[in-house]
Amino acid sequence: MTMKDKIMIIGAGDFQLPLVEKAAEKYDVILVAPSVDERFDKLILRKYLYDVRDKETILEIAEKEGIAGVVTDQTDIPVRTVAYVAENIGLNGIGYEVSRVFTDKNLMREKLKASGLPYLPYLTASSYEEALKFFEELNSDVIVKPLDTQGSRGVFRVSNADELKKAFESSKSFSSNNTALIEKYVVGDEIVIEGVTVDGKTVAQICGDTIYFDDKSTFSAKKRVFPSRRSDAIVNKALELNKSIVEAFGLNNGITHGEYIIDGDYVYLIEIAARGGGVFISSDLISTQLGINVEEFLLDIACGNGNKPSIDKKNVVSGYRAFYLPEGRVVCVEGIEKVKKFPFIKRHQLDKIHTGLELGANVNKTSRFALIIVAESFDKWAEYENKVKETLHIKVANNSETNDIIWE
Repeated sequence: MTMKDKIMIIGAGDFQLPLVEKAAEKYDVILVAPSVDERFDKLILRKYLYDVRDKETILEIAEKEGIAGVVTDQTDIPVRTVAYVAENIGLNGIGYEVSRVFTDKNLMREKLKASGLPYLPYLTASSYEEALKFFEELNSDVIVKPLDTQGSRGVFRVSNADELKKAFESSKSFSSNNTALIEKYVVGDEIVIEGVTVDGKTVAQICGDTIYFDDKSTFSAKKRVFPSRRSDAIVNKALELNKSIVEAFGLNNGITHGEYIIDGDYVYLIEIAARGGGVFISSDLISTQLGINVEEFLLDIACGNGNKPSIDKKNVVSGYRAFYLPEGRVVCVEGIEKVKKFPFIKRHQLDKIHTGLELGANVNKTSRFALIIVAESFDKWAEYENKVKETLHIKVANNSETNDIIWE
């Protein structure tokens, strides 16, 4: 039997499964995550159950296993650990300092400032008094967010001093260094840009539109659809800004996920990550728009194979449609098997839903469920979206009340 190279993948959620599946075709997979469910068992050689931020322990495992590469995707938290492990054992990676810029919202904004790129007024504060002084000087609503978390945990919009105190204390508890970012809040449309970088240059980008749930407290998108329907002028400005940011931040090879806010004729960065977008944006939406296999590209980079992706832009409309379920217990499920068979559904999270499933309150975007829809036009995409909403019904009971899916 021919020995396979080992590759370490950090993270084992729904959105890392496509990467593990692709890796298992060619490599022996060493999987590191706090928990690993049975879907991964047949795909991996070994698993190690550790906090993905425990970079020293994970480095020891990598050295012991003799890995040929280390990689993650669609999740922010392991990005630093991946870079740290790669750098310390001489493997391909983005570099630990670069990983810090892409995962720390304060360093991100400091780099924008130093590079002469646009940014919104902000302050990184360790005390409420600092935060309050900035808030009063700004005389504007603000966003309060942790410096280094994901999934919209600890993110709040603040309109007055009482809200600020509560939000600040909660937000900084999610940061690794007990500080929080306070930034001017801008009302405007949001867009998302996925980029592909090779040898320090941006070789491909796609821009999509972000549409939020009505309940803004979760800071959660109900859909992201590619390509964007914003004006060519705005899209081109955003693409040029994204390219400038990625190259200024020093990414050598990989993919990026950038989120932007449009304020009139101006475009501002919300945040950018050195990994692909979650909710299967990386694994499914980049591929349907650009005709590349993202997982293969990432694995090649990690193991030093250096294959430049062949870009073949497709004339399709693709996006995810997310939904929440109410707090309570699932008592009735209708339409799941039918929806799974729709030819326009590329991927889904419906297998997680079953009668008896207990659901907590929806406080951030990590409790969403999502489907990937691919269509030949925007009209068809909307038609398919409505067909899913008409077909899928999941009843959730809470005390004497029973409610259906939260689509909006």
